[in-house]
Amino acid sequence: MRLLWCAFVLALCGAAEAVELELPATARQLVTRDTPLDRYLAPVGPFAEGALPTQMVEGAVARSAWRIDVAGLTPLQLIAPLRDQLTQADFRIMLDCAAQECGGYDFRFATEVLPAPNMYVNIRNYHVLTGVRDGEAVSILASASSGVSFIQIIRASEAAAASDTPIPPAAPQGLLADGHVVLDGLEFDSGTSELNGGPFEALESLVQILRGRASLRIALVGHTDNVGDLDTNTALSISRADAVRRYLIAQYDIAADRLEVEGLGFLAPLTSNLTEAGRETNRRVEAVVLAE
Repeated sequence: MRLLWCAFVLALCGAAEAVELELPATARQLVTRDTPLDRYLAPVGPFAEGALPTQMVEGAVARSAWRIDVAGLTPLQLIAPLRDQLTQADFRIMLDCAAQECGGYDFRFATEVLPAPNMYVNIRNYHVLTGVRDGEAVSILASASSGVSFIQIIRASEAAAASDTPIPPAAPQGLLADGHVVLDGLEFDSGTSELNGGPFEALESLVQILRGRASLRIALVGHTDNVGDLDTNTALSISRADAVRRYLIAQYDIAADRLEVEGLGFLAPLTSNLTEAGRETNRRVEAVVLAE
């Protein structure tokens, strides 16, 4: 299958020129997250013996995710042209592997992946590429499922670090303007409600808003996919929202009377539940403004 490709510039600073990668013309950018000072653990080997080999780059980090609505593409079809372009730009390829070669499930959850719905990884059908050159790293993750492909590009450059001042996370887009927002990055596997790990960027951003507006009250609303019956899913969605509420109270000392909990089960999906990517997108918690 022949593809039309469009230029996409990776503006990595330093002595070397910026890298100009080409993505398919049908690629639609879903999200971009740029931080002037951050740390990125670029994967440089397959997951093995309980660990993922990484190379840390501290500096400017840019993350982006793209969606391609073209059936029949393989992750390698997307990765191969980008690999050639990185090689021509004097990047040394450190990692180039497909799903099972990389470590399958273990690799996917050991490396950084932007949260759904902006990025989806089919555990059985993805490809990873990491290239490095002096003080820079570019990691590309491509995945395909049910006629849809996703590409994630993370680029990091030591030379581009702007200062030693920590950059506070941005407020969740849409909360105050639209009255509600999906709290990205809170992953719930099917049937579970525990909120593990942290810190979570979306919750840190939400806390900034709550602390800046003392009268603001919100509802945390849980949602599920359609696996199981309505009663079970409604209870699960409430439990997920309550897990977020308890986390905000315990970790950030947010007053309990400013946080309400609700659950809608599978009654308000963002997208179709007919695919795993859709079900993952629909498993979420939203913040909804009740009063300012």
